[in-house]
Amino acid sequence: MTNSVDLTSIVSREFPAVAFVNPAAGGGRAGAHLPRIRKFFETHALPTQIISTSSTEELEAQVRECIGSGHRLLLAIGGDGTFQGLANAAFGSDILISILPTGGGNDFAAALGLPKNPIAAAEAILRGQARWVDLVRVRTAEGRERLYVGGGGVGLDADAAGYASGGYRRLPGRLRYVASALRALHRFEPLQVRAEFPEGEIPSIELNVLLAGVLNTPTYGAGLRLAPEAQISDGWIDVVFVDDLNLWGVLKLLPRLMHSGELRISEVKRIRAKCVKLTTSRPCRFHGDGEIIGPAPVDIEVVPHAVQVLAPAVDSDC
Repeated sequence: MTNSVDLTSIVSREFPAVAFVNPAAGGGRAGAHLPRIRKFFETHALPTQIISTSSTEELEAQVRECIGSGHRLLLAIGGDGTFQGLANAAFGSDILISILPTGGGNDFAAALGLPKNPIAAAEAILRGQARWVDLVRVRTAEGRERLYVGGGGVGLDADAAGYASGGYRRLPGRLRYVASALRALHRFEPLQVRAEFPEGEIPSIELNVLLAGVLNTPTYGAGLRLAPEAQISDGWIDVVFVDDLNLWGVLKLLPRLMHSGELRISEVKRIRAKCVKLTTSRPCRFHGDGEIIGPAPVDIEVVPHAVQVLAPAVDSDC
């Protein structure tokens, strides 16, 4: 469901909107956009406090403090990883959250229908509506639980996450993720994944894969369309398996991946489910939104209508 929001009823000088930013996010792009974002809020007379953080732990602690102090509108200035921290800290509260996309991927912002430009996104948010969206909960072999917002998985993409947040972090958009995957491919070892679906309606499967992903959004990695039919408010997750392609097979896909992000090929299998358990044939780490969460095996489930976001209005909502 979507609901119109009168921002003057939840934002005031006493309780301004609060925007959280890691200036280093997106290879420094988040910090570079800050002056224009500040000016936008001043021009539109929206009382806003901007808080800089240097880690996920610091961000989440600040978010919880703001919620406890009575602030009702909290924003992330960054990408999917920054919004993941905001969503984890806000889960279970009755506040509104949103995102101004300045990260390397911005796939959740795209799924919300927000423009890529953070100023245009801010304008859309001011005219937006409140909307309940799903999140995904993962429990790792170590017992750690974490919510993520867009895409996660094991295999090549998890191996590439370190490069994407490290040496390749300043590359723009999709190029960052493709370059990181190609780098990781040189050391990639064969991986067998067993997927079990506890609800019992879907038989277990075992496959040799390049990656096994679990998505809430149609895309991840700055627009790579692993789950084109996924929706962020439908109460489902999309489990995606990409066959164990060799280097030549991956290289053949590159023009399509770089141009459109499309991955509708016979080597991709997709299953829609409520929950799944992934077990791997060798030690693997699971990532969510490009952030390493922990080792497999992992149990993953959708959390329907988990948080309320301020976003452009939609014609219908599942």
